Amino acid sequence: VQLQASGGGLVQAGDSLRLACAASGRTFREMAWFRQAPGKEREFLAVRRSDSTTYYAESVKGRFTISRDKAKNTVYLQMNSLKPEDTAVYYCAGRDGILTGIMDASTYRYWGQGTLVTVSS
Repeated sequence: VQLQASGGGLVQAGDSLRLACAASGRTFREMAWFRQAPGKEREFLAVRRSDSTTYYAESVKGRFTISRDKAKNTVYLQMNSLKPEDTAVYYCAGRDGILTGIMDASTYRYWGQGTLVTVSS
């Protein structure tokens, strides 16, 4: 089982970026995006369930959108109106069989390697 995150880069404030997370080996009931800025804890951003329901952190609601291409077994994070405070390493994660703690990083067993997003002012 492997999660491969991609799409990070250096952008300016106000720009958009789309991250991708390709899963190989299996599908997950829930796939999520987290991020971690230097010196900070890993932060939940968004999750998409297999029934297509989505949840977002308040800090990104309205700016970020999580979506899935079932045929490619890939989850995306579309990020608009990026701000310098969005600078972080972004991780995708997958889990199954857990009914609680959907925003809790410790409940996700499978993780991608992270992709760096840097937003300049």
